[in-house]
Amino acid sequence: MSGGESVIWVLLGGLFLLIWSEVVEGIGVNWGTMATHKMDPKTVVQMLKDNGINKVKLFDAEQSTMSALAGSGIEVMIAIPNDQLLAMNDYGRAKKFVQRNVTRYNFNGGVNIKYVAVGNEPFLKAYNGSFMKTTFPALQNIQNALNEAGVGDVIKATVPSNADVYGSPTDNPVPSAGTFRADINDQMTELVNFLARNNAPFTVNIYPFLSLYGNDNFPVDYAFFEAWHNRSSITGSKDPAPPGAIEVIFSGLSIEDAKSIAPGSFERHWGIFRYDGQPKFAMDISGRGQNAFLVPARERALPREAVVPVQPGRQGFEQARGEINYACTFADCTPLGYGSSCNGLDANANASYAFKRISGAEPGRDGV
Repeated sequence: MSGGESVIWVLLGGLFLLIWSEVVEGIGVNWGTMATHKMDPKTVVQMLKDNGINKVKLFDAEQSTMSALAGSGIEVMIAIPNDQLLAMNDYGRAKKFVQRNVTRYNFNGGVNIKYVAVGNEPFLKAYNGSFMKTTFPALQNIQNALNEAGVGDVIKATVPSNADVYGSPTDNPVPSAGTFRADINDQMTELVNFLARNNAPFTVNIYPFLSLYGNDNFPVDYAFFEAWHNRSSITGSKDPAPPGAIEVIFSGLSIEDAKSIAPGSFERHWGIFRYDGQPKFAMDISGRGQNAFLVPARERALPREAVVPVQPGRQGFEQARGEINYACTFADCTPLGYGSSCNGLDANANASYAFKRISGAEPGRDGV
């Protein structure tokens, strides 16, 4: 985009950030709340600050979260869920959204809102065009409402898109040959032009883990964007690296055990922290080779508890099978799956785990 800042937000699994240490402008994280055990927002904000995470992407604009972010200095992207896009086609309702969720917090010591996400991956193929007609009008109305409120120069509306909005032809599968999907080319071109006119960023969610997970032959250089540093050797292009900064966002602050597992069980386990704010593994977010555990939450949100065993015996287990299935329908039992952290448990321990999760007694550690 010419005439303004060009930023692409890239969603990466936690272990992928250090590849970007030389080109990243700031470190951010998705703060999702689809969990049965949620940390206090004030505890989360302090944890972000303690770890030098200075950007956060929300999926709504919930009041307790926004209040906790006030005065923190953390850059924030608030969001309008897909099911509210149609409502935002009414300019009056778009103005009310901006008044209630943006300008309300726009004061000295308020929330440092930088972006408003209009939907989340609304052009995803799996949605079968459900939001095709409502996304762009909603984007226009929100940006125009921001402009009318006098904050449009510093707060931009954008549409986070899934990487499936573009692709390369099978006979020339390289990035330089890429273009938007044929079925949404007109809409995406119109959208990008609008973003450019308003100096707003094009936002894309990219998941290198899924690319590598689903295709053994997927080029690692493309997955981690190392190709940008050596494009001529890969594509034959002599073009310089793309202009502008790249803001990298971790795809998950903590475990979200209420998320859909349609794409895979891993959807609930993207988080770099456990439910109680304890780091899951050592990692380097400084770009300085400091592979260490992140700073945990200062206030432990939930106590750790051991799994309570079920009385042994085949007959008892058989009687409980229906209850176990019920428990795992409404609670997260993905750690019991093949290859997962609790896969090695016996039948009685599986039952114990399921009952604890559905009762709410198990604090939801990522594993047993």
